[in-house]
Amino acid sequence: MSAPGGELRSASLAMVSTAESQGLGGVVSAAESQGPAGVVSAAEVAATVTDPELPMVTLAELGILREVRQTGDGVEVTITPTYSGCPAMEAIRADLLRALRRAGYENAGVRTQLAPAWTTDWISAEGRAKLAAAGISPPGPAPRRAAGPVPLRLGAREEPIACPRCGERQTERLAAFGATACRELRRCPACREPFEHVKEI
Repeated sequence: MSAPGGELRSASLAMVSTAESQGLGGVVSAAESQGPAGVVSAAEVAATVTDPELPMVTLAELGILREVRQTGDGVEVTITPTYSGCPAMEAIRADLLRALRRAGYENAGVRTQLAPAWTTDWISAEGRAKLAAAGISPPGPAPRRAAGPVPLRLGAREEPIACPRCGERQTERLAAFGATACRELRRCPACREPFEHVKEI
């Protein structure tokens, strides 16, 4: 059932209902028609692309991949950055276009959507499990804020962050930033291993 304007149908109506009920905005749409080779849809191709900074998770699992839409004789992919000015967006766009063109979608485009803003609550359960398996502490629930300007908090968070390796909850922060601005560096006093934690946004 093609929607007006050539929209691609949703991959899962259950996923749409869940996302809407949780206020998570749109979800990835699956292609109505098959690709040029008759094997895989554009949405399925886009959903396999991994994040360049967290290669253990896909863009779909991270919540960055918002929609795949058919536009005339091509496809358009919509992505939302983890934060405005994220330096990985250029690489993400290039990786998506490369994957789609390899699958036969020559006329493909990628657009950036800033609103609604990305939140760590959009990371899927599978994505969180993959982060933990890779030794990266997944984020807890994102802060709930009223509409309007976002308040700036300079103090450290009070909630304990568990070690992804041994489960010890009383870990210590070593640095406010890890390999990227959206992660912080911590250390576990039990197993003495350092690890990164994805900040709640």
